[in-house]
Amino acid sequence: MKYEHNYDDIINLPHHKSNNHPEMSLYARSAQFAPFAALTGYEELVEETARETNKKIEIDDDIRFILDSKLQILMDKIKQKPEVEITYFVPDTKKDGGVYITVMRINK
Repeated sequence: MKYEHNYDDIINLPHHKSNNHPEMSLYARSAQFAPFAALTGYEELVEETARETNKKIEIDDDIRFILDSKLQILMDKIKQKPEVEITYFVPDTKKDGGVYITVMRINK
């Protein structure tokens, strides 16, 4: 018997069902084809590495003196409820550096 195509000899045979193993549900069968993440957590690690942080600026005595003077002026006028903008450094908990945050306080 000559076959024209590779599977002509088996194409019309009935589907085999095992006597030893129960039939797998469609959900369980589909899980076989789900994407496989060989490097679990890799994407998060790449994102964390790419996240930028700033270096903390170390101020010298001249800048410290200016800041102290400005804080003294603020303390003298605190009852007038002045508008204040403050920038401060928050260290990063996961890697070197951190972020500068600026807040503004407007009293009405």
